[in-house]
Amino acid sequence: MLLWVSLLVLASVTGQSVTEPKPVISLHPPWTTIFQGERVTLTCNAFYFSAREKIKWYHWYIGETSHETFRNTLEVQNSGEYRCRAQDSPLSNRVHLLFSPANLILQAPLDVFEEESVVLRCRTRAKAGLNAVMLYKNGKVLKALENISDFTIHQASLKDNGIYHCTGIKEDGHYVSSNSVEIQVQELFPPPVLTASPTYPIEGRAVTLTCLTQPVPQRPDVQLQFQFQFLRDNWTLESDWRSSPEFQITTVWREDSRSSYWCQARRVTSLVQKKSQRFQMYVRRVTAKIQIYTYPELALEGQKLVIICSVGGIQEPITFFWYKKTNKLSRRTKIHTSSEREFRIPVLTDSHAGEYCCVARNRHYSFFSDLVTVSVKVPVSPPILTLSPLGARTLEGDVVTLLCEVQRGSLPILYQLFHKGVLLKKIGATSWRTISFQLFLTEEHSGNYYCTADNGLGPQHSKAMSLSVFVPVSRPVLTLRTPRAQTVEGDMVELHCEAQRGSPPIQYQLFHKDVALGSSSSPSGGGATFNLFLKEEHSGNYICQANNGLRVQHSDTVSLSVRVPVSRPVLTLRTPRAQAVEGDVVELHCEAQRGSSPILYQFFHEDVALGSRSSPSGGGAPFNLSLMAEHSGNYSCKADNGLGAQRSEVMTLSVIVPVSRPVLTLKVPGAQAVEGDMVELLCEAQRGSPPILYRFYHENVTLESSVSHSGQGVSFNLSVTAEHSGNYSCEVDNGLGPQCSEAVTLHITGLTGSRIGPVATGVTGGLLSIMGLAAVALLLYGWPLRKAGRRPTSNSSRNPSDSDSQEPTYHNVPAWIELQPVYSNVNPKGGDIVYAEVQSVPGKSKHAVASAPGLLKNTMSPTTCLPSHLRPASLWPSAACSLPQDSSVIYSQVKGPSTPASVPQLMALSAPHR
Repeated sequence: MLLWVSLLVLASVTGQSVTEPKPVISLHPPWTTIFQGERVTLTCNAFYFSAREKIKWYHWYIGETSHETFRNTLEVQNSGEYRCRAQDSPLSNRVHLLFSPANLILQAPLDVFEEESVVLRCRTRAKAGLNAVMLYKNGKVLKALENISDFTIHQASLKDNGIYHCTGIKEDGHYVSSNSVEIQVQELFPPPVLTASPTYPIEGRAVTLTCLTQPVPQRPDVQLQFQFQFLRDNWTLESDWRSSPEFQITTVWREDSRSSYWCQARRVTSLVQKKSQRFQMYVRRVTAKIQIYTYPELALEGQKLVIICSVGGIQEPITFFWYKKTNKLSRRTKIHTSSEREFRIPVLTDSHAGEYCCVARNRHYSFFSDLVTVSVKVPVSPPILTLSPLGARTLEGDVVTLLCEVQRGSLPILYQLFHKGVLLKKIGATSWRTISFQLFLTEEHSGNYYCTADNGLGPQHSKAMSLSVFVPVSRPVLTLRTPRAQTVEGDMVELHCEAQRGSPPIQYQLFHKDVALGSSSSPSGGGATFNLFLKEEHSGNYICQANNGLRVQHSDTVSLSVRVPVSRPVLTLRTPRAQAVEGDVVELHCEAQRGSSPILYQFFHEDVALGSRSSPSGGGAPFNLSLMAEHSGNYSCKADNGLGAQRSEVMTLSVIVPVSRPVLTLKVPGAQAVEGDMVELLCEAQRGSPPILYRFYHENVTLESSVSHSGQGVSFNLSVTAEHSGNYSCEVDNGLGPQCSEAVTLHITGLTGSRIGPVATGVTGGLLSIMGLAAVALLLYGWPLRKAGRRPTSNSSRNPSDSDSQEPTYHNVPAWIELQPVYSNVNPKGGDIVYAEVQSVPGKSKHAVASAPGLLKNTMSPTTCLPSHLRPASLWPSAACSLPQDSSVIYSQVKGPSTPASVPQLMALSAPHR
């Protein structure tokens, strides 16, 4: 009997599943349907569970909820699907629980396996009062349950699969049906699969058979037994039942391939057993490792050669047979037999070339090697490199052929062409000893060339050959190199002309607006540089020319724009008249004579920027200014084109302000004006540029004129007589048009008592003096204004609080009028007296004055304050200065019996000024 029957041995099972198995949920009690109010304990049986790991429970009913605990049990009382997961394990299968409110339920276990006993329980609620409980399977009565609630299926099998439910009858005769339960009997373990390791064993070696199956996860404690059976030549052999699924055959042979193998598995405590499919094993024959090779690998003519036959894996003694292939019909001739594995050829010749093989034979088998080729190699001679065609000059674009040739050497020969030591091409020749290399010449092809020839016995080099390729110049590139981003007058710029390709020497020329600026030669290639110290006229187009005798090329045009820094600008004032007057629009014009555009002009007043204007195309820039008094002062402008700012010289502008309407104020020493008093007439314009000419008038007759060079008011002192009663006014003019004040009326009263004598004497003397002065004044009319009889007033003198409280002041400004009583001086004796009369109207507002014009007397002519024949046309082209018709004045009247009111008398102007 064969040895494989007697050498069956038991082997242990090793290894572990690659993937971790799912946890299994078990129930206590084991039912999946329970009455509402009862509880079920779920246990998550994880295979590698540790007490320190958490178990995560999942519950699906309407929505998903989860719960984590360190215990693997969970007590529940809600319907739904439950799953669990240990740490890093997959999810368990779903377990569906139903907590039923019905009076009758059918309870069954979660899983039913073959050969196990199964209990089905029809439960009724305690107070349901059900009778005649029946158990149904697939709609047919299975059993009537009288006085018992359980039905047991012994040794379950596939025939017990089906749908079960219970029914009962209430006391009122109504039928009650329970829930349905589907029973699916599952296998405890699947049918086994028989495998062999190795799958294809080699004869004379061992093989292991494995019967692969395992219990379901729900029954991990089920123990299985295995049996192996063999069938060959109608003989069946089997082993004993064993707990190990592996069996080992220590030695197999080729004839074992005709046997059939299978195995069986069964549960230890039952009769259930399952059989694998039949398995046929293929046993491979012994193969020998046989190799043939030469030493050395390269067979050179005249050298020694050894052919070696290496064999392993077969039993000795071994005999070696040597064969050589002699013709193309693959006939082999035995040339040598030996127990040695080497065949030696002392001296190689061309006759030894050919294919060789060896055969290794023992008493059982013969093993043939592959063929090995012996090629007798002849080293190549040094090659010769030649150029075709031969010419005096080779130009870029020409086609030349380089020939590399050897006189002797074994084929194949590898030819290589080198340029400046860099490999250009390589070509293998199997039947010719001459090879050609064709080149389409470019500039890079200039230089030394050589070729090598190699047939595996060492390369041979030719002599070097020089080749010069002449290249016409390419179109040059003109580059502008500047010291800054912009080219500025005075900079030195570099114009660099360079042709990227072209054989030297190259002649370069530079042109500006088609005019040659210079030339330069580049003996060894590269470009040429031209330096320019920039002037404004250097702006324009530049090109350069390159010529190496083979071609003339011109560059593209390069534009050069030389920017010129601005010169010092000139500020010009353009006015509509000879003098700048407030309200005029004047033009400040700033212009730099030189400078590249755009130019930004800025205008300054007393170093304060007024504004800026840009001149995009050069030239100047205007700046308009509507004049006010504060615009007087120094002006300058600045020009800037980004190359440095320049500032103009300072120009002074004086803005002349037309005079405003003056205010005439009369100041008397007492409460009323009395003959002989010194009355001060103060004329003052609030605005106006000096010098200002002031004129005082009495009843349109000029009393005095004076010039104020400081712009302040002018006062005039008058020693009054009765003839001085009447209307007074003043006029101001600074050459921009006269302005007249409103008329002020003065009433002079005569002296009383002891003052009459001195007054009369003074009046008589005064009349004589006035007559003399009037004659002198007429002679001197038009003479420069006199400085006697006037006094400029400062701002402090204009303050009413500084005047004597006993001297009333008369103003022609209606806003100053206040409500005052009317005073009358009456002589009780009725004699000749000098009296004064002061009338006043309420002056609360301008509206109040205008509403009572009857209370005021206006004795001033409303048309003019100076006769036209007395107004020089050169100074005052306006012939009149009008007074308003509705002007309200406070006037005074001085009456005396001895002095006619119609004869005006001027007192001497020698009275002191106030």
